[in-house]
Formats: sequence, structure tokens, C-alpha cells
Amino acid sequence: MSVETDLSKPGSGPGGQLSESSESGGGAFLASRRGKLTLFLLCAVAFLDFVDASIVNTALPSIQRDLSLSTQSLQWVPSGYLLTYGGLMLLGGRAADLLGRRRVLIAGTVLFGIASLVGGLAQTSGVLIGARLAQGTGAAMMLPAALSILTTSFAEGPERTKALGAWAGTGALASAVGVFLGGALTEGPGWRWVMFVNLPVCVLVLPAIPRLIADDRRRMPRGGFDALGTVLATSGLLLLVYGLVKAPDQGWSATSTVVELTSAGALLAAFVWCEAVARNPLMPLSVFRIRGLAASNVTQLIAMCGFISMFFFLTLYMQDVLGYSPLKAGSAWLPLCVGVAVSAGIASQLLPRIGTRPVIAAGAVVAAAGMYLLSRIPVDGSYAADLLPGMLIVSLGLGGVFVGITTAANAGVPADKAGLAAALLNTSQQLGGALGLAVLSAVATARTHAVAGTESAAGAATSGFGRALLVGSVFLAVAGAVALRAPNTKEAG
Repeated sequence: MSVETDLSKPGSGPGGQLSESSESGGGAFLASRRGKLTLFLLCAVAFLDFVDASIVNTALPSIQRDLSLSTQSLQWVPSGYLLTYGGLMLLGGRAADLLGRRRVLIAGTVLFGIASLVGGLAQTSGVLIGARLAQGTGAAMMLPAALSILTTSFAEGPERTKALGAWAGTGALASAVGVFLGGALTEGPGWRWVMFVNLPVCVLVLPAIPRLIADDRRRMPRGGFDALGTVLATSGLLLLVYGLVKAPDQGWSATSTVVELTSAGALLAAFVWCEAVARNPLMPLSVFRIRGLAASNVTQLIAMCGFISMFFFLTLYMQDVLGYSPLKAGSAWLPLCVGVAVSAGIASQLLPRIGTRPVIAAGAVVAAAGMYLLSRIPVDGSYAADLLPGMLIVSLGLGGVFVGITTAANAGVPADKAGLAAALLNTSQQLGGALGLAVLSAVATARTHAVAGTESAAGAATSGFGRALLVGSVFLAVAGAVALRAPNTKEAG
């Protein structure tokens, strides 16, 4: 009997329960102690990866002073992580399907931990940026492997919905908690601890993986690995993210930006053609025939264009305009964390009753309304009157968006493509964040320059932030409209 067959039931095999357990039809795994620990482990992995996308933001001024970084070099501290995280996600997800999810998860966690240690000890900008690139690579291996383990470990239906709700809520929380942790650590032990803080989590996660997740290593399919598709997809995604990250500084009409984005489009088009004819494609195009997958990814990409930028612009507003310290600015996001946790829990209960479509659409509209309120921030604003109400409204909508999209994108996905589906979902998130920040940074800069002659420096900056948040609210509203045209994934309880 093959390894995969031996481990097709919860608790079987030398490593315990495997990622194909849902295929057996059992629905009691989440109720068991092992199931709860497995879910906690996988959510810890998600938290670790998502939090590192935002934790350095409030530490950037301290990093710049300590390492004498230029502004151009400084931007690669957050962007380096985003570049490899988004660019290598598809490769990481397919590698998990073909080589074994546990193996890829362990390798990614080890790389992530080593990179965090190197980054915390860095004495030069080159070492720090290199460490962030390596962190992103590790995260691109960890996240799709962990999500595919989750979707194939918990039986489709209410059990998987609850597990995905916890996962999605963790991801949304991590983005906000990262800003708070970055401020607290920077003002406390110092900016290096935004890197070192990952180490104890990695130390706890690594021994737990083989104890809770079975060894699902696989044989490489006949015909070998899709080397050409891998090169095209990875280079295309890396170049696309790079072009989007650099566009606000280079200018959208600059020759370098046009060349980068056009070349990325050509590489990705060649990748699609290659996958259509490859014997063992990196991304079988048949995956898009899975009900709800394509629509969920498009909805997520558009929603992330508006959502991720909120942290960037409001953190700048709080520190540069209102004069908040890094710790105070980070603490300001805590109510949003609570709101997301509450709304994610509510959404998980609603999904089996009304399905994903109304939950996603309503959540996006509510989040758009909150973002619109935030776009009205004044130069002499106060937290209680001008920030808190909008943040709370956004948080109540986002829980539904994250839980609904994650559930819809993973419904009906076969076990042998779970890693690919997870990678596609997370790639759309990273590309959406990169695209949104690039577009909205251009919007903010244009508005700031337009009113610079009639406003104070703080007033012009605030006007730019507000305009960017207004466009962000439009992105969220459009995501809600797209969700209305998606299939309604409804899991019977």
C-alpha cells in the first residue's frame, strides 16, 4: 500500500494525521485534541507569515537612522519581503503538492527562522535586505503548504468552514497586529526585535510539525518537473511585483516601468501557453474549472488593492501629521484587531446558512463604507472622532471578506491541487497589495503636489492620504460587486 493510501485517514501513519484526511469523509477531527492543535499550529504559521509583511513598517525610521540607509534602499526592507513572497508563492504551492506539504513547510520554516536571525544581526543595508528576500522565500513555501494541509485535513462542510474561518481571521488580525508589534518592539528593545521575535515562534513550530502532520512525501510525476513553466511563472511574477513596487518612484510612464510591466505580462502569457501544452504543468489550467476559484481570486485581488494600503497611509498620517509615536500608532490598530476577530467568527457561523456570496459582498460593502469615513481625515484630527469609527466599520466588513473568500476558493479543490489553490489565493493577495499600494501611492502623491501651494505641508499630505483612501474604498466596493457575480458556495451542515 502506498504512503498516501496509508495516511488517508486521521491519525494514521507514523506522523499522525495527514493532509488527505478530509477525503475519508470523517467530520470529527476538529473536535479532537489533535485536530485543535493542528489548527492552532497552521494558524501560527499563517500569523508568522502575514505579520512580517507589516511589522517592519513602524520600525523603518529607526532602521534608517541605525544603518544609515538611503530612502531608496529603505523601501526594500518592506518591499524585499513582498517581492519574493508574492513572486515565489505559486512555485511554493505546487512544490508542496508534488514534493510533500510537510517537507516544504519544514524547509520554509527553517529558512524563515535563519533569515530572521540574520536580519536581526545585520550591520549593513545589503545584509538586511537580503534577509528580507530570504524571509519572503521561506514564507512563500510555508503559507501554501500550511493552507493546503488545512483544507485537506478538515472534512468539507461545517468543520472546514470553522477551520478556514480561524485561518482567515488570523491572517486579517496579523496585518494589524504587525503594526502594533513593530511599534512596541521598536520603542522597547529596539528595531532588531521585529526580526528576532520570529525565532521563538519558529522554535515552537518546527518540532510540532512532524508530531501533528504526517509525512506525505510524494514521488515526482513521470515526465519530471515543469522546468520551463517554473522559470516563466517565477520570473514573470517576480518582475511584475518588482515593477509594481518601483512604479511610484520611477513613474508609471517611465521607460523602466513600462519595460518591466510589459516584460512581466509577456512572461506570464508565455507561462499560460506553456501550461496548456505541458505534460506535467506547474499550474494545470483545469484548476480554474473548479467552481468559485477564479472569481474568489479576482475578488481578493481587487479587495486587497484597497485594504492593504489603509495600514500604510493611516500609519503615516498618525505619525507624520498627528505626531504619534511608533507605539501609539501601533496601539491605535488594536480595536481593528478585535473587530476582525468578532466579524470572522460571525461570518463562520453565517457561511453554512447563506453561503459565501452574500457574506463576501456584504463584508466588502461594509469595509468600503468604513474606508470612505477614513478618507475624510482632517489635518487636526483626533483618534476617537476621525479614526476609530472608520477602523471599526472596516474591521467588521473585513472578517466576512477574508473568511468568505478563503472558503469559496478552497471548496471542492481535490487534494492533489490543494497547494496550488492555496498558492493562487495568496498570490492574488500579494499582487493585490502590491498593485494597490503602487496605484494609491501615485494617487496620494499627485493630490499632495496639486494642493501643495495652497495647503501647509501637513495639510497637503493629509489631502493626499485622504484621496488615496477614497480610491481604496472604491476598490473594496468593486470587489463587492464582483462577488455578487461569483458562484455561491454553500456548505450544508
